[in-house]
Amino acid sequence: MTDDPILVTGAAGFIGFHVAKRLLALGRPVVGIDNLNPYYDPALKEARLALLSESKGFSFVRGDLADRDATAELFRKFRFQKVIHLAAQAGVRYSLINPQAYIDANIQGTINILEGCRHSQCKHLLFASSSSVYGANTKLPFRTSDNVDHPISIYAMSKKANELMAHSYAHLFRIPATGLRFFTVYGPWGRPDMAMWIFAEAILAGKPISLFNYGNMRRDFTYIDDVVEAVVRLVDKPAAPDPLWSGDAPNPATSSAPFRIYNIGNNQPAELLHIVDRLEACIGKPAIRELLPIQPGDVPETYADVDDLMRDVGFRPSTPVDTGIQRFVDWYRTYTGT
Repeated sequence: MTDDPILVTGAAGFIGFHVAKRLLALGRPVVGIDNLNPYYDPALKEARLALLSESKGFSFVRGDLADRDATAELFRKFRFQKVIHLAAQAGVRYSLINPQAYIDANIQGTINILEGCRHSQCKHLLFASSSSVYGANTKLPFRTSDNVDHPISIYAMSKKANELMAHSYAHLFRIPATGLRFFTVYGPWGRPDMAMWIFAEAILAGKPISLFNYGNMRRDFTYIDDVVEAVVRLVDKPAAPDPLWSGDAPNPATSSAPFRIYNIGNNQPAELLHIVDRLEACIGKPAIRELLPIQPGDVPETYADVDDLMRDVGFRPSTPVDTGIQRFVDWYRTYTGT
């Protein structure tokens, strides 16, 4: 462990904020970068940054990772040895409306990060992938050793591309790269475009909530503190080549290069209807439910196998969804004053 700053991209975002906050609490200096784009209310991002800025170990750069020259200059200045790349254009449904945003942020932004890591001889890159890469797969639970060549949204395609890009750099330039497939992360300081926030807001306002696939959806809701714990445990554990990896029967989760993929999920999928029930109980108001067909790009169920994570860092996400929902509702009502 050194005093060199860790780069956290997307530091004003939901997961990036929590990861940076935890690293700072551990005494590790952080340089955060974010473009504060208006995909959702920038005031929420500014509020997160204000909390991070209370720490003397935090430096913030407002910038767009799709800007090649600016990103290269950032790496020239700091020569980052550890990079946690969480910045991305998020959202499955928005990717149907504005696909170019995903190419700019997720593809161009990530190649610029990879180039920065290459030229600064980065010792470990952790990067955000997504459970959405499992796409059309139906065999549950989802395992990192499964083939993921059938994404069903533009967002998922961009995340699969990130994994391929990182592997190429790990192979060519021996940059240790660890991909993190996050499963439906929720909790305090969450995103307003995600189900937990949308449902709570609608219930409190007495407005209907849309339950797609007629409510028959199951998600591996993963509490933010569990995600942060996994990231912090992995940051000092660079990916290493797998001595058992074989091109005759290639395991997609490992490689002869220093490359690794992990699922970060609660491994206990919950029905969407149960989530609504718990939100009603925590808020003390009934929801108005509107049952609708499944949306393009959505998958009916996600369920993470996390045995590899447990084996390698001795941890598996385990916060019960009922506990996490209560914590989220308590924070949400305080933050919004509702």
